[in-house]
Amino acid sequence: MKRELHTHYSERLARNMNILTHGHAGTPLIAFPCQDGMCDNWESFHMQETLSDYIEQGVIQLFSVDTVDAESWSDKTGDKERRANVQENYYRYIVDEALPFIKGINGEQGIPITTGFSLGATHAAIVFLRRPDLFGGVLGCSGCYDAAYFWGNWLNGVLYDNSPVHFLANMPEDHPYVKLYNQRKIAICVGQGAWEDEGRRTAAILRDVFQKKGIHAWVDFWGYDVNHDWPWWRKQIRYFLPWLLGLQ
Repeated sequence: MKRELHTHYSERLARNMNILTHGHAGTPLIAFPCQDGMCDNWESFHMQETLSDYIEQGVIQLFSVDTVDAESWSDKTGDKERRANVQENYYRYIVDEALPFIKGINGEQGIPITTGFSLGATHAAIVFLRRPDLFGGVLGCSGCYDAAYFWGNWLNGVLYDNSPVHFLANMPEDHPYVKLYNQRKIAICVGQGAWEDEGRRTAAILRDVFQKKGIHAWVDFWGYDVNHDWPWWRKQIRYFLPWLLGLQ
């Protein structure tokens, strides 16, 4: 399996950022780490092995990115406005810098799909839902889609744009993105076992918003034995990926 580590400078974040690739060709799968993780997070938990058949056959090319969560979502005692600005700059980094960098490597072999687990699912949902013109689909597993869980009841315009349960709920039903969402693939999955309370709560909110606005999304609640952990996420990505890729 081809593996490469790429480092590039982000003007948005004023630092070097890393992107770890697995594979040589295929639809780009942009993988966001779990909370505070970096580009080796998925590799450390052997996700490239879980997806090895897709990767080695050139069906997907895996692009794992860094995060700056320690300065935004995780810094609960820090200045809230500064933290929100860091998150917005991270979103801008992904859209304005990481995505063109990834396309330069991949050669635009397909519209990228975003995915992640836990807070990685939150990032995956934010970038997809804000720019469905740039991404072909999203798989979020065990994410929390309400920024209030990390920022308390504080919310300004910047954080609002990074809180899917807020900005999606207020999107007009005739917004052009609604039609575009329905041309993409949206899968939100959460277990009902240990450490899944916020994921379950916020996935239910998204489900109701999707239904109200006529957005076709697959929101799937797995069993009460399904915990917030890697063994289940491995099963979930194998379950949803063929559908996301249009293979079934």
